[in-house]
Amino acid sequence: MTVEFYECSARILADVRRMEEIFLEAARTSGAHVVNSNFHSFAPQGVSGVLVISESHFAVHAWPEHDYAAVDLFTCGEGVDFDLAVKSLAAGMESHKWIISSMVNRGILHESGQLERLVPVVENSQNSGLQLSWKERFEHTGAQAISSDIDIYQCAVNDLSDEVLWHRFADLLAEKLRNIPGCRDQWWFDRRSDGVEFFRVFDRGKIAGVVHSGTGNVYLSVFTDGFFDPRPMAEFAMQELHGTYYRMQVQIRQ
Repeated sequence: MTVEFYECSARILADVRRMEEIFLEAARTSGAHVVNSNFHSFAPQGVSGVLVISESHFAVHAWPEHDYAAVDLFTCGEGVDFDLAVKSLAAGMESHKWIISSMVNRGILHESGQLERLVPVVENSQNSGLQLSWKERFEHTGAQAISSDIDIYQCAVNDLSDEVLWHRFADLLAEKLRNIPGCRDQWWFDRRSDGVEFFRVFDRGKIAGVVHSGTGNVYLSVFTDGFFDPRPMAEFAMQELHGTYYRMQVQIRQ
């Protein structure tokens, strides 16, 4: 069984220790017998993990930026209760919506001893028409612009109200967005009771930000007339601001 968990807690999905605890609990709840556990945290964020169980495995790949986790539950025999496993995982990851995307009988042996072969879904991956990257989607739709909302949580910077800090940060982002210095460059900054706001307009784009000093959360909006890759941009911002985790929403603008 493969299960897509949506609307999860991004904070939990970014916590490798918590994710391992959730999957160990789901295995115990469902009747599986854990042999080994290996969970890995990626930089700047993301978790992949696998439980080797005596019945086969539980595996997960989590994207905190999309509140999403892809889970693979694979067992041989009838001793593991998939329904209990899914409910336990949903509760642990605080998922508000999950979909069982596939249920497949695998490794079926006939009486003759021959292994049954499944019917392929995609025979030739070169002609499958899959759009795997933002650039491919951008070009495929004939888009003219792209925007991305990037939310970075619990940033560990010294002074979130420092205008110099945010001016420098906006400069670095603009450089990565192929900014041309001196072309339609405008800067606006304002302090509020609970944080700051800033806005930078540059050639073929703009960057806007709202900063909440109490939580350390930074909410960015980036727009360009032309393509930029939103994931490296989010990861760069995460690194510069020393955030705990981030979420991202992308719009391809036709």
